[in-house]
Amino acid sequence: MDTEKLIKGKIACEETGIEIKKSICSICNPHSHCGLDLYVKDGEIIKVEGTLEHKNSGGTLCSKGASTRQYVYSPDRIKHPMKRVGEKGTGRFEEISWEEAYSVIADKFNKLKKEEGPEEAAFFVGYTKWIRPFVQRLAYAYGSPNYCTESCTCFKAMYMSWLLDYGSFAYPDLPNTNCLLVWSSNPFYTNSTQARAILDKKENGMKMIVVDPRVTPMAAHADIHLKLKPGTDGALALAMARVIISEELYDKDFVSRYVHGFDEYREYALTFTPEKAEEITGVPAERILEAARMYAETKPAAFMPSSAPVVHHTNGLQNYRAAMLLIALTGNIDVKGGNVFKDTTWLETASGFPTRTKEYQTPPKPLSEYAPRLGAEEFPVWMELTDDAHGGRLHGQILDEKPYPIKYLMAFGINHRMWPDTERTANALKKLEFFVDVDIFFTETCKYADIVLPACTSVERGELKTYPNGYVLYTTPAIAPLYESKSDTDVIFELAKRLDIGDDLMRKGYEHNLDWILEPSGITLSELKGLPSGVMAPQTPLKFKKYEEEGFHTPSGKVECVSEVIKKLQPSCSPLPVYKPSKMSETAQPELAKKYPFILNTGSRLPMYQHSEMFRLPWIQSLRPMPSADINKDDAAGLGVGQGDEISISTPKGRIKVKANISELVQTGVVSIYHDYAGADVNTLIEADYLDPISGFPGFKSLLCKVEKAGGRE
Repeated sequence: MDTEKLIKGKIACEETGIEIKKSICSICNPHSHCGLDLYVKDGEIIKVEGTLEHKNSGGTLCSKGASTRQYVYSPDRIKHPMKRVGEKGTGRFEEISWEEAYSVIADKFNKLKKEEGPEEAAFFVGYTKWIRPFVQRLAYAYGSPNYCTESCTCFKAMYMSWLLDYGSFAYPDLPNTNCLLVWSSNPFYTNSTQARAILDKKENGMKMIVVDPRVTPMAAHADIHLKLKPGTDGALALAMARVIISEELYDKDFVSRYVHGFDEYREYALTFTPEKAEEITGVPAERILEAARMYAETKPAAFMPSSAPVVHHTNGLQNYRAAMLLIALTGNIDVKGGNVFKDTTWLETASGFPTRTKEYQTPPKPLSEYAPRLGAEEFPVWMELTDDAHGGRLHGQILDEKPYPIKYLMAFGINHRMWPDTERTANALKKLEFFVDVDIFFTETCKYADIVLPACTSVERGELKTYPNGYVLYTTPAIAPLYESKSDTDVIFELAKRLDIGDDLMRKGYEHNLDWILEPSGITLSELKGLPSGVMAPQTPLKFKKYEEEGFHTPSGKVECVSEVIKKLQPSCSPLPVYKPSKMSETAQPELAKKYPFILNTGSRLPMYQHSEMFRLPWIQSLRPMPSADINKDDAAGLGVGQGDEISISTPKGRIKVKANISELVQTGVVSIYHDYAGADVNTLIEADYLDPISGFPGFKSLLCKVEKAGGRE
């Protein structure tokens, strides 16, 4: 065999010295991290393929995973620990040793705790999410209640909606359902392995209803697509409820025994006729009738939510509460093929086997004994339902110092462009007395830090991964960490030894902590290390209708149409899932809409991007090289705009310029734009206080704007 040809073909064998190392791509959705076969020669990755035997991804990779080499070997990688030597924001740093970095960080944090109070330090985790439990435990052990994450704008509000209605999160039982109601989720872009499973079910006769303002790949496969105006989800859900109630399609026995506040809910829902909902949502009344009947009459039926789109409105939490109550109304809660309660295994994933994850993340003392968390006064329902501080309040409390100052921040993967009013967040970071930023790439946010630490990628570290189907694996480094980068957990557990925290478990190191967490499962890291392709874990038998013995984990012990938590903690808001138009909408502000006639919808995913992480990769960037906004062809014609023309998008707060991408996937009257572009940051157009009053989530997906032709065509 010609060795030169084998090397040229990148064939793994003894002759070439090329080895195949197993790993995972952890760039996007933590429920769907795909298996990687990394072809490694002389310590360098020379080719990337999907792992065929991976029980979740089955050898497939999306464009993000296929770009792993460009991701790992990006010139933007942070190569060494650094400390700031210039003014904040200028990006002037000098290299330092890891020992100096650790010493400075530990000395400063220990001094702050002793002299000012540990609550004046905040801890933040963005992407990737795999280190959340460790940072959370570190923060609580240090004495700070201010552990927060990017879930302050993603997932948590959807999760709160479940807790308010049902007391727990209920997963769609996709393998056993006959009808799937997909509410604004598009797994083709966010969870491709799940999309494949859904298509398999469709081919076997499953009916599917998709609620989404856009024509997504998911919507294209639907039996019924309810293409509503952004932010009108609650009106649609209540109209569907009216059909189900008035036509007596609801589960009367379940409702009479297990639903709290049904009479008030029914009276309110009956006011939302399909015709009224058509006026609000733009969805034809006959389609609302058809969808409600299909969902109610097809048994069993499951409800599939999304993490963020519905709750990225100023009325988002109540909208999702209304949608989720359709599950109880039809008796599809905690039944086979419906939505099922499962215990979390690891990183918000229910993998069917027990761990000590919840115990590991529990504060060593009640949170009531700590100082008030970020957002405690503004978002009391959040505080009741979650252990996190509210990251959306982070920049505000840094600036206003109420009820106490936040002086220090230790962040892993933070992006200051993730919140509305980007400049305000940047100003908050400038004000911090001490800011440690741990990241893979040197981002714009790094420029505001005092210490910058280089993290390695998933292929350079060991990581525990569990999947919804019970698959579990532990990766080992496929290559040595590049430059002087380290795993985030190296940083966390080294600081755990140096900080005044008194946590004996954390002092024993990363792998010991994972073994402690896994102990109830009977699985050990040693066992997993010997199985690089992973293993299917023994499953705890799933029980249905658990509420018959234990009720629901709500104050009333029932499904709550009337939320006792909202009634008690935030009486200014209705305990019913009422529908209100977005604060900045034609209905709420008709005079403003005359000047700003378009609906601005931001943040919708593109298949090749994961927030801003992939902007720097040549393959990915080439797919959409310039910041662009999608506008409908009819709107474009009315504006005299052609494909690639420069357009101006403005709100009362500001203006940006982007390229026009003419598309039939968006509705007339709506302009849709991706987020995080440094040169065209749409979050600069949104006021910092444009929030849902209960969840504190920004109204990213519906506000008023003006669109004008601005310049020449590229």
